[in-house]
Amino acid sequence: MQTRYLKPFRVIISLFFLVLSTLIFIDFRNSFSEGFISSFLFLQFAPSVVKVLQVAGLSALGFLVILLLTMLFGRVYCSTICPLGIFQDVVSWLSVKLRRKKWPYRYARPHTVLRYSLLGLTVVFMLFGSILLLNLLDPYSNFGRFVTYFAKPLALGLNNWVAPMLMSSGIYTLYPVTLPAIRWEVMLFPLVMLVLVLWLSLKYGRLYCNTVCPVGTLLGYLSRFSLLQIYIDEQACSKCGRCDRVCKSSCMSFREGSVDFSRCVACYNCLKICPDNAVKYSANHGRKISLLDKNTLPASKKKDVAAKPAVTSIVDDSKRSFILTSMLVFFGINRFAKAAVDDIPEPEQDTTIPEKKNFPVSPPGSLSLEHFNRACTACTLCVGVCPTHVLQPSLLDYGVGGFLQPHMDFHAGFCNFDCTSCGEVCPTGAILPLSVDDKHVTQIGVVKFERENCVVYTDNTSCGACSEHCPTRACDMVPYIGELTIPEVDESTCIGCGACEYICPTRPYRAIYVDGNPRHKTAERPRTEKVEREIDFEDFPF
Repeated sequence: MQTRYLKPFRVIISLFFLVLSTLIFIDFRNSFSEGFISSFLFLQFAPSVVKVLQVAGLSALGFLVILLLTMLFGRVYCSTICPLGIFQDVVSWLSVKLRRKKWPYRYARPHTVLRYSLLGLTVVFMLFGSILLLNLLDPYSNFGRFVTYFAKPLALGLNNWVAPMLMSSGIYTLYPVTLPAIRWEVMLFPLVMLVLVLWLSLKYGRLYCNTVCPVGTLLGYLSRFSLLQIYIDEQACSKCGRCDRVCKSSCMSFREGSVDFSRCVACYNCLKICPDNAVKYSANHGRKISLLDKNTLPASKKKDVAAKPAVTSIVDDSKRSFILTSMLVFFGINRFAKAAVDDIPEPEQDTTIPEKKNFPVSPPGSLSLEHFNRACTACTLCVGVCPTHVLQPSLLDYGVGGFLQPHMDFHAGFCNFDCTSCGEVCPTGAILPLSVDDKHVTQIGVVKFERENCVVYTDNTSCGACSEHCPTRACDMVPYIGELTIPEVDESTCIGCGACEYICPTRPYRAIYVDGNPRHKTAERPRTEKVEREIDFEDFPF
C-alpha cells in the first residue's frame, strides 16, 4: 500500500478542522451561519453521542461515522478531526522546532488502569443521568472552553485596539466590540486543564489522549480491531529506532517489533521516517496486537525494557515554572479582557431585600432543567454566539452536576426577543432549535416584583425602565401616588427574557427579576387593544 502521501494528507485535513473550529468559537461578527456551524460539528464524537440520546434523527448520527472510520482506519478522529488532539500536535511540533531538537519520544507502558477507569466512570455517570465527567474530560468541549476563555479575549482585545486606528483613517472594516467579563472562578478549571494539556503535549506527546480522554480510550479500544493497522515488518527492520523516536503516542517498540495500536493516533510519522520501509499500514490479517506490557514480555527482554527510560523529556523548564508562567498569562488575559469592556458605573447599593429565585433559568429551547443538565457538555459555543452575553458559564447555579454549563445571567444581559442562535448551534441537543414565533411564547421563567426595592417606592421618583423594555407588556406601569406610576406584572404573558431585570437600576438586589421555570411553559400572547373611533365622513377633507 502506498503510504508516503498519508501524513501530508492528514496534516492538511487536521489543519482545516483546527483552524475552522477555532474561528467558529472566536467569531464575534457572526460570519458563520448557524446551519454551517451545526453541519461542521456533525463529526464531533462526544456531542454526537449525547445528542443521539436526546434527539432522534440523522443529524445526531455523526458518531456512527466516526466509529466506522475507526473500524476501518484506526483513530483518524484523534489525528484529523478532534480539535484538541490537533492542538496538542501543533504544540509538540512548535516545541521541537523552537528547541531545534529531534523528536525524543520513547516507548512507554500503557496506563491501562487509569484510562479504562476514567472511561468506565464516565459511562457509569452517564447511565445514572449525569454527564459531569464527560463535560470535564470531553476533548471538543475542553477545546471550546480554551478558545472562549483565553483565545477569544485576546482576539477581541486586538480588534478593539486596531479598530479605532482604522476608523480614524476612514476604514470601517473593524469596529469596537464589547467583551463580557466572565467570573474568574469559572475560568479556574479551564485554566487547570489548559496547563495539563500543554504540559503533557510538550513533554509526552499524546499522553493526554491515551490516559485522560474517554473518547480516545474508547476509540483506542475499537481500533484494536480495525481493518487497516500499522505494524513493523521485522524481516525488513534494521532496528534503527527512528520510528520509536517519532511516535508521539509512545506505543511503538522497534526492539520488539510491535505496535500497541490501541494507543496509536494515526499520525503516520513512523511511515514517513522509516528508511527501510519496514513500517507498514495495511489490512490486519489476524496479527496479534501487542500491548507491550512489561509483564507479558519474555524474560530475556524484560531487562532491556526495564533499563530503558520510558520517555525522554523535551522540556527543560520545571513544572513549577511552567505553572507559574501559565498563571501569569491567565491573569494577563483576564486583565486585558476587562480593559476591553465598557464599564458601566453601578448605582449605590441601597436595596436590602434579596431576590427570591427558586430555580436558575436555562436557555429557551432547553425544555427543562433536567433535560438541559443531562445533555449540555459545556462547550461554550452558545455562550460565544449569544449577541447580548446573557448566557454565562455557571459555577454552582445548577449544582455540582451542572458545573460550567451556561445559564441565563440577567445581571449580565437579557435574552433578545427574536434571537434563536443558541438552539441553532448547540451540537448536543441540550438546546433545541426554536422558530421565532415559538420563541415569542416560550416561558423560561416568570417575572417577580419586589415593591420595597423599587425606586418609585423608596425614593418617590418616576422610573418605568422595566416597562419600556418588556417586549410582551408583561410589565406595565399603573397609577401609584399622584402622577407617579409603579410596575405591575402579568405572569401569564411573561416569557422570562430578563430585559426588565437587566435594566432595573437598583443594586445590589433588583426590584424586578426572573425566577426560572424548572420545566418550560407556554406563555399567553400579549393582549392587544383595538382603538375604535367614529369617523364623520361629511367633514372628511377629500
